[in-house]
Amino acid sequence: MTKKKEKEKETIGEKVTILDSDLEKLTNDAKDFKDKYLRLLAETENQRKRLQKERGDLMKFAKRDLVLELLNPIDHLENALSHSDDAANEVKHWAVGFKMILDQFKEVLSNHDIKPFDALGQIFDPHLHDAVETVETTEEKEDVVVEQLLRGYKMGDMTLRPARVKIAKAPQVKEEEQPALGEENDR
Repeated sequence: MTKKKEKEKETIGEKVTILDSDLEKLTNDAKDFKDKYLRLLAETENQRKRLQKERGDLMKFAKRDLVLELLNPIDHLENALSHSDDAANEVKHWAVGFKMILDQFKEVLSNHDIKPFDALGQIFDPHLHDAVETVETTEEKEDVVVEQLLRGYKMGDMTLRPARVKIAKAPQVKEEEQPALGEENDR
């Protein structure tokens, strides 16, 4: 063997002595670096999930805003078509075409999980209904929707637009009909 190879062999075979204090310090450093690495890895994963959720929310709200703008023209078209039965024959033929277009709009909404809901006859729910008027009546229980002025829409479980409604209210009893406190005891 050459002298160079013999020297390499001797270097490889040498024993390294590490003091216990140095070994403990190196072990603690290794634990600290591993802990920092795992924390950084977890933080990166959490940030990725947060960004993914924010992106999904942004898409959902952008979709919601667009749909809200489309709902008013759809409502107006529905309202106009509801009066087409009383129109002349020529107008009725046009109305058939517009009804087909309206149905296509409704299908697009449905494909995106956007559905109208009916409020008539339901108990008033502030998450689903916007009460614009109360109607005194004895025909319905109190807080029941008696008239729907504007249809509400949901996207999945989220209310896009609450239904505008009139709700029932019990008639107020007039003072003459109520017995006075003193009169009731006199009898």
